[in-house]
Amino acid sequence: MALALHHIVIDAHDLPGLARFWCRVLDWKVLSEREREVVIGTDASAPVGICFMPSPDGKSVKNRLHLDLAPDDQEAEVERLLGLGARRVDVGQGAEVGWVVLADPEGNEFCVLRPKRSLIAFR
Repeated sequence: MALALHHIVIDAHDLPGLARFWCRVLDWKVLSEREREVVIGTDASAPVGICFMPSPDGKSVKNRLHLDLAPDDQEAEVERLLGLGARRVDVGQGAEVGWVVLADPEGNEFCVLRPKRSLIAFR
């Protein structure tokens, strides 16, 4: 079957601002910036990117889909992301979990995991 994940789409109020935040988080770059769409990725031929699209709706509940980020050093990465404008959020995760829940400047939750070696195994 010839099918591949192309973009992860995030609804936003400030498309360029949120795109710049995620570029700093992921060390990606803006690949295309138009009034109603901003695309970021490592380069134009990357296997997947993030596309920011306008939405008039405000965020009111926990995301049903979120990104999990796997750094080499969880504590240092959380501090770096907080410095970029992320904030800590409580979505009911409890204190004994192996991840930290943060939100981007528009309130979209994402997790910073402990370092990982595979998609299915804990390190």
